[in-house]
Amino acid sequence: MRYLPKSEPIRQAMLAELGLASADDLFAHIPEACRLQRPLRLAAGMSEPEILEFFRAAARDTAPGHASFLGAGAYHHHRPVLIDALISRGEWFTAYTPYQPEISQGTLQAIFEFQTMICQLTGMDVANASMYDGSTAMAEAALMALRLTRRDRLVVARSIHPHYREVLATYVHRQGVKIQEAATGADGRLDLDALSAAVDDTTAAVLVQSPNFFGCIEDWEQAAAAAHARGALLIAVIAEPISLGLLAPPEAADIVAMEAQGLGIPVGFGGPYAGVLAAREKYLRALPGRLAGETRDSQGRRGYVLTLATREQHIRREKATSNICTNQALCALMASIFMSVMGRRGLRELAEQNLAKAAYARRGLAAAGVEVVFSGPAFHEMVIRPRTDLAAVERKLLAEKILPGLPLRRYYPELGETALVCVTEAAPRAAIDRMIAAYAGKN
Repeated sequence: MRYLPKSEPIRQAMLAELGLASADDLFAHIPEACRLQRPLRLAAGMSEPEILEFFRAAARDTAPGHASFLGAGAYHHHRPVLIDALISRGEWFTAYTPYQPEISQGTLQAIFEFQTMICQLTGMDVANASMYDGSTAMAEAALMALRLTRRDRLVVARSIHPHYREVLATYVHRQGVKIQEAATGADGRLDLDALSAAVDDTTAAVLVQSPNFFGCIEDWEQAAAAAHARGALLIAVIAEPISLGLLAPPEAADIVAMEAQGLGIPVGFGGPYAGVLAAREKYLRALPGRLAGETRDSQGRRGYVLTLATREQHIRREKATSNICTNQALCALMASIFMSVMGRRGLRELAEQNLAKAAYARRGLAAAGVEVVFSGPAFHEMVIRPRTDLAAVERKLLAEKILPGLPLRRYYPELGETALVCVTEAAPRAAIDRMIAAYAGKN
């Protein structure tokens, strides 16, 4: 009963108050044919010591100390130790949902600073308090564009992260929205001629990712021109925020959907992360989720409040612009601390280190006879075709405590036996050399 405070006498008292003989009577309205007549096929429960040992064993088996060349939307970067120290401070131990500003000033100010820095980073005018992750941010951006334009068609670059595209397809599955994919050119970037041909007067938005899933850098200006020529919006999708330390922000876009994981949020087991949704000021009222603002109280003191909260909990359901809990406050706080600690110069230096190490790996792979499939300008990811069996390379690298790149056949069958390799500043040079040797088939 340690974690279940309602004892048997309490349960009986509750049933008596309801006029029921047993808990089974609560389900009497469910037809007998719809009830499961057997126990669930679940393993027997474990004691607390057994559970603790289970997780300790899982932690030991989860690639401790491995160098990583995995990317594809989740990136291993250095995290300043200050982040974990600060997020543990008592100032942040406020209510999850800052409905009462008088007791949530720490959380509200952190959200406000997050929004401000995101606008500076992306070149947009407004940003919300965060989203679940990059994929749901992109899907919510698409729904926002559909509402704004009152159109029913989306043109989506095939070079966008496949998981993002799957989430988008799920979001609009029952809404009569048509999705058309725009092809990738031979250099790994969006085929702009194909894009222009795909956009028509029913297109609500064009969605483009840069750096794209293959690591190549897209041209925001040309993508925007193709969208705006037919009255559509451009949604800029960014999976690696560190790239903005070097690359120009997508100021030509109308809406930006971004994954903030690279900004000091640990890779973990694939989450939790924090999505970003930013836009032009004229689209403020269509922005889903929460937005914190700065104000003054009756004595002129600075304070923070929720100035926009277009969710079902706050307004009439038919006027809500989001039906999910659109705030990852703790992860957004990590990102805010990371951006504050790194600053403009630090973020640029970090991006330069990523670019330099990836360039070193690209040169080494080419010199070893490993094909780098796409020639377009890239940041820190690249698609390669190994000289030897891909599965054998993976086994070899794992044995050397190196996480290999992501095999792409599952997502892009036309690319065959290729892998997406990511080289961040966290990859030691010796590990890069061993990775090159493995993909080149050298002992």
